[in-house]
This record gives sequence, structure tokens and C-alpha cells, in this order.
Amino acid sequence: MRKAFWLAPLLFGGLAFSARAQIGKAVPIQANSPEDKALAAINAATDPAQKLALIDKFAAELGSGDMAIVADELYVNYYLAAKNNDKVFEYGEKLWAVDPDNFLNGVNLVRAAQDKNDLERLFKYGEKTVAIVRRYRASPPPQGRSADDWQRDVKDILAQVNDNLNFVEQTLFFAAYRSTDPVARAGYLLRFAEACPESAYALQAQEIAASSYLMAGDNAKMLDTANKVLAKDPDNLGMLVLVANYLSEKGEQLDKAEACAAKAVSVLATAKKPENLTDEQWAQQSALEKGIALSSLGQVNIIHRRDAAALENFKAAAPLLKSDPPTYGRNQYRMGFALLNLRRVAEARAALTEAASIKGPYQGLAQQKLSSLPPGAGGKKS
Repeated sequence: MRKAFWLAPLLFGGLAFSARAQIGKAVPIQANSPEDKALAAINAATDPAQKLALIDKFAAELGSGDMAIVADELYVNYYLAAKNNDKVFEYGEKLWAVDPDNFLNGVNLVRAAQDKNDLERLFKYGEKTVAIVRRYRASPPPQGRSADDWQRDVKDILAQVNDNLNFVEQTLFFAAYRSTDPVARAGYLLRFAEACPESAYALQAQEIAASSYLMAGDNAKMLDTANKVLAKDPDNLGMLVLVANYLSEKGEQLDKAEACAAKAVSVLATAKKPENLTDEQWAQQSALEKGIALSSLGQVNIIHRRDAAALENFKAAAPLLKSDPPTYGRNQYRMGFALLNLRRVAEARAALTEAASIKGPYQGLAQQKLSSLPPGAGGKKS
């Protein structure tokens, strides 16, 4: 008579983990064996102290060889339900030592790190967990299995773990995003993008990282990150505007600044509203992005002494930037210089006066420039 084996699910705190539906080593349990009976008693126990005592007994008497995997899983799930995160970490590390590709163990460790708000540990476990899936996806068929049959098995298992994989990726992304230190936020977001390149959040993580580096004043890393995004997504509006705005302001790589600004304007002409924005939000965001791109073009044109073209850029940008006073003030300050270069001094005075009335980094500069103009200076109007 053939012996019956089964792969026991471990039931704790409403969580059910079956070895059949995970990546990692499957440990068969013979029906009516001492291991089978011990697991049944553990699962039936409702008193936490009694359950832990039964797990301790299982580990001491039966937890050798592959049964160490089962014992460590029992401990991990017990302590996860008890919210004893340090013990989850302890037994999760032990479990990975004997079953390094145990995917659900990684999910549990991520849950515990999230509950403890331990960002570094969260990323350590999250990166290892998604790496397990990558290795499994690329693994060759076992001896005796055809490539087609193996790929069907892999596809089925990946479908079963997909929700948990999405949980890990989302947890990493949002934990990084919520970091209040811009340098730390950027670093964790880039770690996320590297660990999860196929995630729907990967590109967004790099975009936010670039902006975070700009906020932190690390312009070299900002440009490096933005350029990497543009290499993958040449029409990325956020990065086109970011690079154009920064380079034109600094007066560096003007050809690139001009190209990025012009492309941003072109892309915006046919861009579709993102699903997460209302019509009003999209109208405001797209107007601001176009206004910054046009003002960047104007700044490049001023540096190249193309003042007439610059003036047209600034005039077109002005109404689009009014929702963001500091950026609008900068545009009017720049317009004042274009007008001065064209000897339209009265109009320049008006633009600079407006810039001087707006709180922001250009208010003082505009006031200083106004004070250098001759009293009542006039100019030829066109």
C-alpha cells in the first residue's frame, strides 16, 4: 500500500501558508506520522502559551533535518501573530539559513520590519525577498522535467505569490517615500528601483529620487538620476522639466537645457491626463510644467543674446506660472532683463517692479536691479 504524504499548512492568527503555494523547499509530512499529529495538535491549540509549548516540543523532538524548516516556520508564524517582531527576525533568519529561497518567510520578515518601523531592516529583507522571486523565475527545469512543463509550473507559482510580491514592493516604495530626510529618501528609492526594476513604481521612485536630491542640494546626483530616467523614458515630463529648469538656471549644458525644454513643450501638447489627477489638477500641473519649460527656453535664449525670442518665451510663460508665485516672480525678473537688453526700459521697469513685489528668491534681486535704473528712465516702446 502506497504511503500517503501531505504538505501541511501552518495556521496562525488567520494566516495560512501552504508549502505547495510558495517558493522554497517543500517538506512532505507523512499522514498519521508523529510530525503530522504534532502539527494537528499545534494548529488545534487556541491558548497561546499552550501553542508555544507544543511548538517547543515539536522543535526539540522532531525538528531535525528538513523538519527544522517546519519548526522555524512555526515559530515565525507564532511570533508574527503575537507581534513579537524581534523573535520573528530571530527565527526568520534561522529559517533562511536552512531554506534560503523561502519566499513566504521573506514576506513575514517584511511584515515584522514594517510593524516595527525599521526601514533599514525592511529594505534588507525586502531586497532579499524579491531576489528570491527573480532567481525562481530564471531557474532552469529540474532534471527530468521538460522546459515547457517547468515554465508552466513557474507561471502558476508566480501567479500564486503575486499578491505577496506586490505587497513587498508597495511596502518598500511607500516606506522609502515617507522618509523625511531627502538624501535618505532618494537613497532608499533608488535601492527600491534597483531591486524591483519591473515594478510599476520603479520609474516613479527614480523621479522622486531625482527631485529629492535637488531638494538636498546634491545636484550631481540629481542630474545623474534624472538622466537615467530619461534614458529609459525620453518623454518623461517631470525629468525633462527638472533638467531644463536646473541647467538653464545654472547656465550649464545649454544645448541640453534647450532640447529638454523644447521637448517638454512638445510632449505636453499631446499628453494625456494621469488617472490619479482630476481635470483641474491636471490643468494646473500641465500649465506649470509648460510655463517652467518656456521660461527655461527664455533663459537659454537670453544667455545666447537672443533677446527677442527670450521675451516671447517669458510672455508665453507668465500666465501659466501665476499659480506658483516664486516661479512667476523669477520669470518676470528674467523678462525685465530681456526688455532691458532690447532697450525697452519702461516695460522692463514694470516687469521688475512686479518681480520685486513677489516674495521669493528673486524679490531682492529685482529690487536691487530697479534701484540701479536711472529715475524715470524711459525707453522706446514697440
